[in-house]
Amino acid sequence: MTTFQELGLSPELLQSINNMGFEEATPIQRDTIPTAFKGTDLIGQAQTGTGKTAAFGIPLIEKMDTKSRLVQGIVLAPTRELAVQVAEELNKIGQFKGIKTLPIYGGQSIVRQIKALKNGPHIIVGTPGRVQDHINRKTLKLDRVHTVVLDEADEMLNMGFVEDIEKILENVPTERHTMLFSATMPKQIQNLAAKFMKDVLLIKVKASEMTVKNIEQEYVEVKERQKFDALCRFMDIHSPELAIVFGRTKRRVDELSEALSKRGYSAEGIHGDLPQAKRDKVLRAFKNNTIEVLVATDVAARGLDISGVSHVYNFDIPQDPESYVHRIGRTGRAGKTGYALTFITPREIDHLYTIEKITKRKMVKRVIPSVSEAMEGQQQITLEKLMEVVEEDNFSGYKQTAVELLEENDSVTLLAAALKLLTKEPDTTPISLTDEPPLSVKKRRPNNRFSDRRRSGSGGKREGGGGRDRRSGFSKGERSGSREGGSRSGGRDQSYRSQKRVREDFKNRG
Repeated sequence: MTTFQELGLSPELLQSINNMGFEEATPIQRDTIPTAFKGTDLIGQAQTGTGKTAAFGIPLIEKMDTKSRLVQGIVLAPTRELAVQVAEELNKIGQFKGIKTLPIYGGQSIVRQIKALKNGPHIIVGTPGRVQDHINRKTLKLDRVHTVVLDEADEMLNMGFVEDIEKILENVPTERHTMLFSATMPKQIQNLAAKFMKDVLLIKVKASEMTVKNIEQEYVEVKERQKFDALCRFMDIHSPELAIVFGRTKRRVDELSEALSKRGYSAEGIHGDLPQAKRDKVLRAFKNNTIEVLVATDVAARGLDISGVSHVYNFDIPQDPESYVHRIGRTGRAGKTGYALTFITPREIDHLYTIEKITKRKMVKRVIPSVSEAMEGQQQITLEKLMEVVEEDNFSGYKQTAVELLEENDSVTLLAAALKLLTKEPDTTPISLTDEPPLSVKKRRPNNRFSDRRRSGSGGKREGGGGRDRRSGFSKGERSGSREGGSRSGGRDQSYRSQKRVREDFKNRG
């Protein structure tokens, strides 16, 4: 165990770290912070949920000159949601040192951002497209930047941001400290490091140190048409405090959130086609427990840091193991135990085996609960809540009414009526969801056991792409624009020309 006091932090940072509730450093923080203090360029290979924001944020903030009103550090992130999350955490870490961090991303008024840039932020956290836009407008100067961080670099490259990243780095002084963080290490990452980093040190968090160890993982094999009823029954039994349901496409998210609402669940959905204001509103409601179920695509939920998520439901199995780890990493945080349930159709069983092999964790198979079992689950939850009220002994104002009721009714009848009133009975409102085709199983070469995700977007705004077709380069999902996310061959180094074609195709689709 390594404490933050042992890492040699300034009193101001130790105070903010203590206020944030951090006690001991995570593995990526333990290994990254001392190396970063030395100014060594580094690559941190770690998943979301391992504490990497503080790993690069602490040394970044320690080097800031608070008297200067110039931008001294820049963090590039793949999506607007992640940019906002990172900026919020950096502001918390630097609160007692007087550090100002500004997020800039597509979908927000550029006039508003230009005004905020004039207020002298020390650190910029932005999506590559919008950062490049400000550089071109000469509203953002990076000539005094001494530290650059590329967060979730593999995602930025998969989304087609390689040109933007290179142009941004060309505007930063060559004498700088560069830190790159990535869940995977494809050839493009290695090429980027070789071009823009010096004497790089690789810091890798072992799989055994990932947050999945705190998560109970189960799966259920179910036909496509039975998925929704099965989800409702499981949720009735589990009664999650906060749950995230992952769907594969934007259409799926829209239909699922509407269907859950019809069945009496407090649910909202987020995906890349929603206006930013709407996405922010939904996320605030979820964080404040105003809604209990968030339905999301992988891209929209990327980088979300929401405490208290008790359950994750993979309504559609993810395309690759990395996405699976990112999804279930929304729960089981801060030492708490989480729960993840994955729904698979019979034709998708091989994808499940691949995930188990990569994560080195076997999932427990569950059977679909019956309606009566779901009812029993809700009754049990109601009974537990009732007993909690009894133990609190704070209902004296209701006793006289209870006595009067007992004069006309027997106690069993009254209690049964109260339980019925308080219990959420299974809803059988007819629901119709559009069928999603199962993930196809492709034969892969030994070194390409699973594919990386391909997405596209400026500032996290554009999202697209289904599975990649070896002959045409694009799948039906990419051509129609119906899918969010997608795949590409994991080990192949994409040529500049093919990257350009991909980017132009996404730009044409808007």
